[in-house]
Amino acid sequence: MTEHNSQRIRQPRPAEPVPRGSCVPEFDSMKTAAVAGTTLAYHEEGQGEPVVFVHGGISDSRTWTLQLPAIGASYRGISLSRRYARPNDDIPPGVDDQMLPHVEDLAAFLRSVQAVPAHLVGNSWGAFICLLTAIRHPEVVRTLVLEEPPVLPLFTSAPPQVAELLRLLFRNPGTALAIITFGARTMNPAQKAFRVGDDDKAMRIFARGVFGRQACQRLPESRQQQMLQNLSTLRAQMLGAGFPPLADSDVRGMRMPALLVNGQHSPGWLARLTDRLESCCPT
Repeated sequence: MTEHNSQRIRQPRPAEPVPRGSCVPEFDSMKTAAVAGTTLAYHEEGQGEPVVFVHGGISDSRTWTLQLPAIGASYRGISLSRRYARPNDDIPPGVDDQMLPHVEDLAAFLRSVQAVPAHLVGNSWGAFICLLTAIRHPEVVRTLVLEEPPVLPLFTSAPPQVAELLRLLFRNPGTALAIITFGARTMNPAQKAFRVGDDDKAMRIFARGVFGRQACQRLPESRQQQMLQNLSTLRAQMLGAGFPPLADSDVRGMRMPALLVNGQHSPGWLARLTDRLESCCPT
């Protein structure tokens, strides 16, 4: 890729990035970095230009178990467990897990471990964090690989207002209906389940809406356990204030190459979000 250029690929989507098995690294083998008043755990393998993997929600650095050795053969591969993700300290009860603190964490982490500028690879919520890091701290980012970042703020505020949805329905009815359906079938029922204390039900609803029904049925036991171990972060995000604002102009101002990835069998609303992000990326 050349500078000011974005590319888009579609790939068959596994249940969620990679299967786990006996190759899952033990948490006690992780390094740690002191960042912004907390400690973040990470794995590191190889030498060269830094490639930093940032996981999504209800997960941790184990998301990248198989990718890290492959990248470490040619680069300095780093997989980070974000704030509140295992094995880091859990989120305190009642705290809102907002995205912008994770952006500042990531920029500070890259500087702390001398990985600037880095190739950032992010999945889902982690991809959105990587995108915002590139916008707010461009000096720490060399390139971006973003898998299905949930860039809903490019369409509406979060949570969306009725007037915004009506305007979107007039301009782009397919996208508006996809967002409304996701809210009605996934966000609202999951939030309701969390509020009444049925966290397991909330997780199942959310996973089905994000991964797709068939992918959920194929989730390996290790991935299900990883989700359960990080469920408190999903609760905090779902019951919190929502995503930070993101404007088309923010994305157009980026000056580093970006590769956008979405799954061939992912829910359609995710592809629509990636389409919109692609249209905003510099060409």
